[in-house]
Amino acid sequence: MTPRFLVMCGFSFTVFVSIFQLLPAAPYHILDLGGSPAVAGLFLGLLTYSSALSALVTGPIGDRVGQRRVLIVVSLVLAGLSTLYAFVPGYGLLLALVVIHGVFWSALLAASGAYMTSVVPAGRRAEGLGYWGLASVVAIGVAPPLGFWVYRFGWAALCLEIAALNLLMAGIAYKGINGDGGVPVENSGGRASAIPPEFSTGTPPSPFQPTGGPPSPLISIEWRVLLLSLGVGLVSFAYGSLTSFSALYADELGVTPNSVILTSMAAAILVARLSVGRLLDRIGHRRVLLHCFVLPPVGLVMLALAGSRTALIFAALVFGAGFGLLFPTHTAYVMSNVSVKRHGAAFGAMLAAFDTGIGTGSSALGWVIGQFGFRVAFLAVAGLAALAMPVFLFAEKRVGFRTT
Repeated sequence: MTPRFLVMCGFSFTVFVSIFQLLPAAPYHILDLGGSPAVAGLFLGLLTYSSALSALVTGPIGDRVGQRRVLIVVSLVLAGLSTLYAFVPGYGLLLALVVIHGVFWSALLAASGAYMTSVVPAGRRAEGLGYWGLASVVAIGVAPPLGFWVYRFGWAALCLEIAALNLLMAGIAYKGINGDGGVPVENSGGRASAIPPEFSTGTPPSPFQPTGGPPSPLISIEWRVLLLSLGVGLVSFAYGSLTSFSALYADELGVTPNSVILTSMAAAILVARLSVGRLLDRIGHRRVLLHCFVLPPVGLVMLALAGSRTALIFAALVFGAGFGLLFPTHTAYVMSNVSVKRHGAAFGAMLAAFDTGIGTGSSALGWVIGQFGFRVAFLAVAGLAALAMPVFLFAEKRVGFRTT
């Protein structure tokens, strides 16, 4: 692991610690301001959808102006927004601000993902992205209890503490990140700066990753990647469903603690990436990806049929193992077929599909549960997740990506 890799892990950890302090506490503050539970639920929904819809546009910007510059500017903007959260008088303005937050959040995720993809050598890309993703997994485990502890001192205290973390993010990006992760960026003299990592490691660049040519336009959507990511979006629909309703399902079954599904799923993600991560690039991204598509629907069927804590744990472990390896493997596969100068646009397209799935799953499944119950709802989600592989294979033929 290089210093640059570790710096980006620290950056991502700080990013997710800040956001996952805000998300659990915001609904309580909206209720305090007079909003209903339905309005409180809009905070996460608006953030997710604004991020998904804007990612197609914000992702390519980093390819043109430089990923490091985007990380610095967006971190400063988020610090300003977090400060504004502390002083808004009504929940309507709070919800308006979170839409803006989602736009910049998508830019932050796309730029950090594109930067990290270029930092990790191509031959270890899936492994590196899997390890990098653990920073967010650990952060999600740490952030909510920390956020609720700070929230005891007031909403303003929480928002200002999050703003301080955003400023720390800007400092890390400014001082700790050099260049743009190997992405050629036009400087004032018209010359490309930053040496691609493939050259620095002695490995010639892939023919699918040209480093020359004219600079990318400011806004240029990677439609091929968006189409190819629809299958991952179906699996993320299931993930959004589980994050929102797994605790309620455990309550209905009388299983304690009601967080057992999410805890088991997080453990499976952690173990899968640490134990199998080194093999992902050796086996082949596409081959691993196809196997990853199989596990989530199997886990969801097991979940729908479960009647005990042990059955819930096994179901969550199966789903988590597949889901935990799916994103880094899919990302590595996509990036091996996309020009290095289009990494930001590609990440934006993947983020759009992923966040749309999460947001839709977390909002739509409630109606299905209300009409037909948890078991039918999770079986329906399993059916959607089972379509992920056929959708991916169909899209792969349409976009013409290499399959070896």
